[in-house]
Parts: sequence; structure tokens; C-alpha cells
Amino acid sequence: MKQRLVPVVPMSHTAHIRSHRKPRRTAPTARAMRAGVAGGVLSTLAVAGASGSANAAEPVTQTLELPTLTADLAAQVAQSAEATQQVAADYQLRAERDAAAEKAAKEAEADLAEAKKKAEAKKKAAEEARRAAAERAARDAERAALTATTATTTTTTTATATVSAPTGGSVATVIAFLKAQVGDAYVMGASGPNAWDCSSLVQAAFKQVGVDLPRVSQDQSMVGTDVSLSNLQVGDILYWGGKGSAYHVGVYIGGGQYLDAANPSKGVVIQDLSGYPASGAVRVL
Repeated sequence: MKQRLVPVVPMSHTAHIRSHRKPRRTAPTARAMRAGVAGGVLSTLAVAGASGSANAAEPVTQTLELPTLTADLAAQVAQSAEATQQVAADYQLRAERDAAAEKAAKEAEADLAEAKKKAEAKKKAAEEARRAAAERAARDAERAALTATTATTTTTTTATATVSAPTGGSVATVIAFLKAQVGDAYVMGASGPNAWDCSSLVQAAFKQVGVDLPRVSQDQSMVGTDVSLSNLQVGDILYWGGKGSAYHVGVYIGGGQYLDAANPSKGVVIQDLSGYPASGAVRVL
């Protein structure tokens, strides 16, 4: 068997010295390391990218949702404001209606009071008119009676005519008779016993003591002696109107009062002379 000779290569003079360089890795190991590093880098980038994507996505999501949330909130605020305005309007309307109702009630009450006042004034005026009409009618009737009985009257037609009272004539008797008739009715032309007019009552009263007086007030104002109203005595005959044309008569009973057949609404009554002052007076007793 032949031996193969291997040529000897001369050794470098530095071959015995260890190299300071790191030994080179084999290509597969290097490639594996590079792949690992690359993979790690890619993983890190992927994680960072995912995290960055997640962090970036949230603001985007919020940015997209904020207009929707803001619009809803604005709608709710608008609805709340509208409801508040409606409540305020309803309250204002009720307040205006209540004020109008209160004002109308006060006006109605004032109108009612005014109507009552006017009705009372109208009623009073009507009563006064009726009284005046009754008195005018009484005067007219007495004047007519005076004209009809002028031929038969027993009195004189002179202003100085007098009627003499009989001896023993009593004023107290006259006054007692008059007071006994208080409450009787007034009827024009009546002469008792339960209804009188002014002159028939005076005539009947003095007839109790024998004094014959004319029937009508005009003639009764002409008899006796004239006396001043400041010097009246019980039993003096009072008259209203001119002497000789008097339209009403009564008898002074003292204490500033007189008794007469007043009118249809009052009948025979006692009244204060201050409320209806006489025109004059004559004395026959």
C-alpha cells in the first residue's frame, strides 16, 4: 500500500499566539440570530404599532361620538328650555285670567252697588213725586171745594175775620180729639170718622168745643187772630202757603210738634215743625 505524502506547510511565526478576535459564527447561527433580532424588532414594532393604533383610535372614536352626544344634549336642553317657557307662559296666562276675573268681579260689584244706589235714589224721587202730586191734588181739591162753597160759607171774606170761641172752650179737648185720630188714613175729601184730609180733621177737632171753622184750608187760614211762629201756643192752627191761599193746615200741640192729616202715605201723624216749617198761624181759642 502506497502512502500518500502530505506536504508540510511552513507555520507562521505568529501561529502560536491566540487571536484576539472572536471566532466567527457559522452562517446558520448568524442568520438565526439576525432572524431572531428581526423578529423581536418586528414584534416590538407590532406591539408599539398596535398600542399606538389603539391610543390613536380612542380619540378618533371620541371625536366621532362627541358631535352626536353634543347634539343630543343640545336637543335635551332645547326641550327643557321649551318646556320651561311653556310652563312660564301657562302660569302667565293663568295669572292674567285670574287678574281679569278679579277685575271683572270688582267692576260687577261696583256696578251692582251703583245700580242699587240709583234704584234707591229713583225710588226716593218717585216717593217725593207722589207726595208732591198728592199735596198738589189736595190743594186743587180744596180750592175747588172752596169755590163751590163760597156762597154758603159762614165766614167773612175780609182779612180781619175772626171766630169767637164759646165760653168754656177747651184747648185740651181739641188736642185730645186730635191725638185720638193718630193712625187714621188720609183720604182727599174724607171727613171721618176713620179717614180725613187736613182741613176736615182741624174742623172736626174744633167742633168738639163749639167752634165752627170753614171746611177748606184756604178759609181756615183767614180766621182767628194772626200769631207769629215764634209765639205759638198749644191749639194754634198752622197753615202752609199764603194766607187766604193755604194748601195745608195742622194744629200745634207744643214741644215744637204739630198734628195733621199729612198725606196718603203717612195718614194722621205727629211731626216736628222743624222738619216742615209752617208759613203762618192763627189762634181761635
